[in-house]
Amino acid sequence: MTLPDAAKAAALLFVVAILQVSVFNSVTIFGGYPDVLLVTLIALSLLRGSLVGAIGGFFAGLVYDTATLGTLGFTSLLLLLAGYWTGRYGETTGRDKTHAPLLAVAVITVLYTILSLVLRFLLGEGESARSVLLHALPPELLLNLLVTVPLYAFTRWFVGARRVARAQEVQLIE
Repeated sequence: MTLPDAAKAAALLFVVAILQVSVFNSVTIFGGYPDVLLVTLIALSLLRGSLVGAIGGFFAGLVYDTATLGTLGFTSLLLLLAGYWTGRYGETTGRDKTHAPLLAVAVITVLYTILSLVLRFLLGEGESARSVLLHALPPELLLNLLVTVPLYAFTRWFVGARRVARAQEVQLIE
């Protein structure tokens, strides 16, 4: 990844993190809010790979944690894992599939919420799992899926359609 591409990705994640904190966290629809930061990171990871996803996730999470005055590193860890595993999915199997962004957003949103609950429990910041999983997760999942297509298209336009090279299959020589 060249320096201008890295600067574009960093600028995109920075602006989206600030928009998430200032605008989208206060928009509650049916008890949930769209996590445009997570969806944008997933789109970027699918387009650019696991390394960009992990570094971008850590950077975006650090900006988010700093802006919300939350536990520093909490969101960074979650987004780092989300970016890395989405990038791995894009590098190995899901890159050329049209349903890859929707599938990745659905799976990562659920795993992100569950891991967030586990980490909050371990930190002693208990939250009701019932209210999160049964009341907040379904509308958040639906809203994330609704914003996936436009955010993926915008991210692809902004950072470019160039993708990382696909891993080649190994052919055994006899």
